[in-house]
Amino acid sequence: MSDRPVFVVGCPRSGTTMLQLMLHSHPRIAVPPETRYLIPAYMRRRTFGDMRLAQRRRALAEWVAGDRTTKFKELKIDNDDYVRQAVEGPGSLGSVLGITFRMYAERFGKARWGDKRPSYVKQVEYLLRLFPDAQFIHLIRDGRDCVSSLKEMPWYTHNSFHAVSTWAEAIDAGVRLRKTMPEDSYYELRYEDLTDDPSTELKKLCLFLEEDFDPAMVSPREAAAVAVPPHKVWHSNTHGDVTRSRVGSWANRLDSWEISLCEQVLGDRLVANGYELTGAPPASKAHLAIFQKTAQKRRASRVRKHMRDRINRLREPGPVAALLTTTQRALAGVPQQRAEEPELADRSR
Repeated sequence: MSDRPVFVVGCPRSGTTMLQLMLHSHPRIAVPPETRYLIPAYMRRRTFGDMRLAQRRRALAEWVAGDRTTKFKELKIDNDDYVRQAVEGPGSLGSVLGITFRMYAERFGKARWGDKRPSYVKQVEYLLRLFPDAQFIHLIRDGRDCVSSLKEMPWYTHNSFHAVSTWAEAIDAGVRLRKTMPEDSYYELRYEDLTDDPSTELKKLCLFLEEDFDPAMVSPREAAAVAVPPHKVWHSNTHGDVTRSRVGSWANRLDSWEISLCEQVLGDRLVANGYELTGAPPASKAHLAIFQKTAQKRRASRVRKHMRDRINRLREPGPVAALLTTTQRALAGVPQQRAEEPELADRSR
């Protein structure tokens, strides 16, 4: 059976937490609350050094387990035990990081782990370097609903122009991934379809994951008590039944100028993903100018990060790809462990 990592990605407020809980409700898959160390550790890999050295593995593991910014405590696994396993584990960056998720899955007696963070949709290239056999599930929701929901979040400090850009970037990233990734590595589904007919959509998703469908996935509220931290009150809906009550609620939550902006700058993307437009009047020139300036600044920031990563790849301190799963070891050319012959096993006793 498959042991490939599974990543849930998408625009923030697109239902990724609900999907996380559905996957966590599967008897073989564990998907923890959001953490914040995979990409930062990857970007700082030159600082952490060569993971083939035990002391470097220890230093990275101690940072993951001890730094308050990593949210490692959300996993509820023992710090010392993790550091020990990281030091004793394979000498690569992805292995040291992946052991955290493997240990989380072991908490629930599960053989396979996943991770959920919406922004990963724009960082798949980095994640594939860490976990080259990973599978990605991109959950897509009506951009107008995402924008209206982002506006109301206590942690979202940007304005509506940034929110519109965020959805556009997630959709554009998905288009690139759909064109470049193998069919067994990238999967898209719509929030509206998932909430309308969870069983059908989850059965199709399980085929992609090479897993048997389990009916518990359709009612994931039991998993919310474990996989959603209590302080994240904005995920309160996940503690109830799957519902379509928020589908299309943007019509009452967005101002008229925001609807016009969404439909003008996101219109083609919305239609391409099956969403109908209202025919709202065009956005004002002033609003369009602010949006374009916002999108350009965000694009420039992404380009700078991408260029820094390309430069760092020329001076890689050590192996990056994880060596934890069957496929990861095969891709790295590591000989597969063979079961001991019964006769030989008997002789060794």
